[in-house]
Amino acid sequence: MSNIHSAFEKGKAFIPFLTCGDPDLETTAACVRACVKNGATLIELGIPFSDPTAEGPVIQGASLRALRGGVTTDKIFDLVRELRRDVTIPLVFMTYANVIFSYGAEKFISTCQRIGIDGLILPDIPYEEKGEFSALCEKYGVDLISMIAPTSENRVAMIAREARGFIYLVSSLGVTGVRQEITTDVGAIVRVIRENSRLPVAVGFGISTPEQAHKMAALSDGAIVGSAIVRLIESYKQDAPRYVGEYVHSMTETLN
Repeated sequence: MSNIHSAFEKGKAFIPFLTCGDPDLETTAACVRACVKNGATLIELGIPFSDPTAEGPVIQGASLRALRGGVTTDKIFDLVRELRRDVTIPLVFMTYANVIFSYGAEKFISTCQRIGIDGLILPDIPYEEKGEFSALCEKYGVDLISMIAPTSENRVAMIAREARGFIYLVSSLGVTGVRQEITTDVGAIVRVIRENSRLPVAVGFGISTPEQAHKMAALSDGAIVGSAIVRLIESYKQDAPRYVGEYVHSMTETLN
């Protein structure tokens, strides 16, 4: 069984997203540990890319700051090795195909296995084009996590049947970012997923408040938050771990 499944075994999962290297890798490590201490059950680590097409301005800005600061894929691999000295919850990378292709796909995914990365999220790879990555992920025991969006429509069942790890349900059209209201009928999409897969479903894109997280988690198995956390880090920089920890605590208290 995938290690990712453990994130959903004790109740609703809270999944924070962090951009590695914003403002620096030491702060990223401290924020990860603050998330773990305050109840996060799985963490998404963003590998910065210069043209992150699925990201809104908050996470785009974090990626650019990290790249300007000299972050590289190898430095992020070293970060994960250091985190794995004491962080035992599942960790997944969110990044883009070009990052993996430029590094060498097999080299990248085999390294993920060695350092303790449990899954990959690639928002720019359509379901129909995942073959090269899914074969390598299968070979090295890294879950290639599928995303299902409101526009997936008649493809939802097909994607759900072949998914691995957990299913990332995109709550809103467009790019990542804080939204005042989530209007997608998430419950209806979850019902189709449940008919075709036993994997847990976590909802992301647009969630920022405890109330939104509670509402989305009530319809699924967990909530994913990125932009609201990245915004805290942008505001507080090296002092961010304390504030990130408080925010994660407020969210996890609401979910369970």
